[in-house]
Amino acid sequence: SLRKTIRKNKFTLTLDKNFREVITECAGFRHDQNGTWITDAMRDAYCELHDNGFAHSVEAWHGGKLVGGLYGIALGKVFFGESMFTRVNDASKVAFANFVWQLQNWGYELIDCQVATEHLRRFGATEISRPKYRNLLDNLCEQNGFAGKWQFDNLSNC
Repeated sequence: SLRKTIRKNKFTLTLDKNFREVITECAGFRHDQNGTWITDAMRDAYCELHDNGFAHSVEAWHGGKLVGGLYGIALGKVFFGESMFTRVNDASKVAFANFVWQLQNWGYELIDCQVATEHLRRFGATEISRPKYRNLLDNLCEQNGFAGKWQFDNLSNC
């Protein structure tokens, strides 16, 4: 199970350590897709958002190599997940599970996954109506989030 994998501490997890490499990996070739929506111009725009404290990355490292991760944008107490990648089994899952714990610990109430997949449902993702979504955004985006570079508080609590 994922809990067992997390307890093994197989991966070193970081936040905002190498945003550009994460987004570059997310834009890379995938066997099940033709091309990517993450163009060079998009990558540069997201990197600028990262430099200004709005876009964040989660990294999973193994043996000093980046093996999984995700990135997205934080506005207020909402995190908008954009894309994730994995090079080693469970790397992005472990990164995401720990990231969910961290966001909950910081008082974030919504992670916009964009597409409800079976994979994300295992982490508790649910679909909500458009009116409820808009209401949540109106409330949560106005709250104070965490700007600047992020770091995990204490991974042993996950």
